[in-house]
Amino acid sequence: MVTTLTPDEARRLILRAQGFLGADARRGGVPAMLRRLGAVQLDTISVLARSHELVAYSRLGAVGRGKVERAYWDGDAFEYWCHAACILPMADWPLYEFRRRAVRLRRRRWHDVPPTLDKVLEQVRDSGPLTATDLGGAKNGGPWWDWSDVKIAVEWLLDLGEVVCSRRVGWRRVYDLAERAVPADLLAEELSDAECIARLTGMAGRALGVANRADLADFIRVKGEHAALLDEALAGGASGLVPVHVAGWPAVRRGAAGDAGAANAWADPAALESAPRGRHRTTLLSPFDSLIWDRARTLRVFGLNHRLEAYVPKEKRVHGYFTMPLLAGGRLIGRVDPAREGSTLVARRLSLEPGGGGPRDIEAVREALWSAAAWVGCDDVRVEVVDPAGAGDAIRAAVRQAPDAR
Repeated sequence: MVTTLTPDEARRLILRAQGFLGADARRGGVPAMLRRLGAVQLDTISVLARSHELVAYSRLGAVGRGKVERAYWDGDAFEYWCHAACILPMADWPLYEFRRRAVRLRRRRWHDVPPTLDKVLEQVRDSGPLTATDLGGAKNGGPWWDWSDVKIAVEWLLDLGEVVCSRRVGWRRVYDLAERAVPADLLAEELSDAECIARLTGMAGRALGVANRADLADFIRVKGEHAALLDEALAGGASGLVPVHVAGWPAVRRGAAGDAGAANAWADPAALESAPRGRHRTTLLSPFDSLIWDRARTLRVFGLNHRLEAYVPKEKRVHGYFTMPLLAGGRLIGRVDPAREGSTLVARRLSLEPGGGGPRDIEAVREALWSAAAWVGCDDVRVEVVDPAGAGDAIRAAVRQAPDAR
């Protein structure tokens, strides 16, 4: 029998799985959070902080940024390709062998593999850990994608699993031999593609809480034959997930993930055993946060059509450069385009969802902005443009009251 969930029940299960509902999510700090999420996306953009720092802050609160960074790169994590370039638990190293095998067969990255491969590998073996700069320089002098042969070679070795990035220094990857960075028992574990995909599908399902087939495939970024293995893992039970039906979610296309009757999504059976309880987090979210990193899923779960506008021409942006959705009461009530001017956190644009602007929303805005300001070392907050404009005066008046003044 397929479990039926209302959209609200599914949303609360998702929030608990992602660490935004209840006190348990804060136990164990950053390492436990990483294990819970399975993957934390990295990105070069830094506004208030880099995205992987924001992911930890939004769940754990005002943990020092240096402490967050050290906790990620404590020897129990590595960087590789999952949803995108992500920090991943070291225990999951064997699960990405399907991708490393695919790389070996492809024999090409974005660039042709240079003949310096063996020389670079020998250099890392003899003198590692090393950055691309240590190896001879990352660029040829052109645009950012104009990589040097050394950079192309070491990134190819990273994709193959011959070298590992297990930390970054000043945003530069530090490369070392897999045999030195990865525990021997993990290196020795040999999994078939089907086993890798099945276990990763289960991980994605547990991290997402409730997910449809598209959500799961997007989490681990599989298509073609690997997506077919995902379908087999769901249909045959190898993923460990069970089919559920979420009212209002689209039906599963015929033939996808087998015949699950009325099911249109999957969930971890353990998560279905108890109803989510506890206090909701009020926080700003990185647009690369796994709660909202997929636009279609964010619209389906929260009713928010969120688009990252960092790569949109300035004159065509609606909400701002690095718009951060605002989570409060388990819902996305608006979005903020933040900036820093000296010791002031500036909300260049604050956009509330239709019908928003009541006392609870205003208090959530004040709490989220001042909390973020304190975390990044700001001692003042300023709100510029507000949409709807009618809520602007009340929001600015509330925000002018610092937390210790209330």
